[in-house]
Amino acid sequence: MVLLKGFEIEMYTGTPQGEIVGLSDKIVASLDGFVREPDSRNVEYITDPLHKYENLLCALLRPRRKLRSYLESLGNYTLIPGSTLSLGGSDRFFRSNPDNPYHDYIEHTYGTQVVTASVHINIGISDPEVLMRACRLIRLEAPLFLALSASSPFLDGNATGYHSSRWAVFPQTPAHVPLFTSHAHHIQWVEAQIAAGTMQNVRHLWTSVRPNGDRRPHDLNRLELRICDLVSDPIALLAISAFLEARLLQLIENPDLDPLTQSTFSPEELLALTAQNETAAATASLDAQLIHWQDGRTILARDWIAEIYQDVWAIAKQHGFSCFLSPLQKILRAGNEAQQWLQLHSVGFDSQRVITQAIVATAEREVELENKLCSSVIA
Repeated sequence: MVLLKGFEIEMYTGTPQGEIVGLSDKIVASLDGFVREPDSRNVEYITDPLHKYENLLCALLRPRRKLRSYLESLGNYTLIPGSTLSLGGSDRFFRSNPDNPYHDYIEHTYGTQVVTASVHINIGISDPEVLMRACRLIRLEAPLFLALSASSPFLDGNATGYHSSRWAVFPQTPAHVPLFTSHAHHIQWVEAQIAAGTMQNVRHLWTSVRPNGDRRPHDLNRLELRICDLVSDPIALLAISAFLEARLLQLIENPDLDPLTQSTFSPEELLALTAQNETAAATASLDAQLIHWQDGRTILARDWIAEIYQDVWAIAKQHGFSCFLSPLQKILRAGNEAQQWLQLHSVGFDSQRVITQAIVATAEREVELENKLCSSVIA
């Protein structure tokens, strides 16, 4: 058994010099499969749910190659890696659809705090009670996924002191979201939030992880991990996704893997601990000192990831996707995108030079993967 997987990918558009330019209205009008965000400077595409990582790789690449061709037809435009307005522009909002009242609410409530790019990883789990248990576990371990994916050390041309400036400022909403003890608890809580106005609609639940489905909160069929910064290398993204899937398969096989029964902390203490871990991971990513949810020991993010990796490697191998999990070791060794960028910054590269190099490297990587692995599918 392998689980269905799909991605929601948000990316910035702009110039090869790193200036982010709003083009989503043109993109959405001209290309199928793209969705506008409230601000026009980033655009989203969604992959269909698939079982095989080989097919997911091509599903990630195909829309990006199509989008790049379209951007070139508009002028000298490209895709810009990273999850924040790295080189400037956070002083104003560029509405993609001035007539959308929900976008109006978002602009006036949150401003450019939400003008970020990210990847949401969706993994199919049809049993709602298993899904709630999965959300409890992954919410407590979400800081590990942020640590692997961090790619936003700059904002407005400056190093911010964070590896994920995006998650440091992103407005998690509502302010307090419990660990849902059951599907019924989730339904009751969501309906109460909407009635109270702390959520504008069922989509307005912005936490690190949430249950998702076609008729929320009643009909749910997947876990949506929302904490990850944009991972521009598809192979790295698939490794992070394989890590998540293997952990979820372990949870499905082992019903005891539940923070409500396997932790020395109360649910409220677990939430406080997780908030602290998210801040630490946003600050130092793989080098963050985290508190383990089971027993309270202090552990480096990279060491915690390595421990789980050892636990789930056999599961990934048994289910035939260990080759897609193994590149996670390279991220632990070489660092995530933010750490690589900050290393360049520390030896004298300014933020614009770092970003412009990353723009070129991202485009070259896509061509390499397309030629090696996806040419027949994309053609």
